[in-house]
Amino acid sequence: MPEQGSAAKRHGQSEKRRLKNRKVKSRVRSCTRKFLESVENKTPEDAQSRFREVSSILDRAVIKGVYHKNAAARKKHRLNKLLHNMS
Repeated sequence: MPEQGSAAKRHGQSEKRRLKNRKVKSRVRSCTRKFLESVENKTPEDAQSRFREVSSILDRAVIKGVYHKNAAARKKHRLNKLLHNMS
């Protein structure tokens, strides 16, 4: 446990942020998994809608500061490649 008050406050803040980031990252991963399942099942229209959903969630995660913009762009590009290679 932190001895100084400022360290205790900092710890609390970082814990709050960790939980918030964890929730957003979990949502990104679950949507990505659903997208990959639709690509695996070869359903193009479902995969297209899921890709739009994943990219939207990634963009919102960038705005919230959970992901760096280049990391999100890299993830979206990889998923987009899978989508185009499917058809």
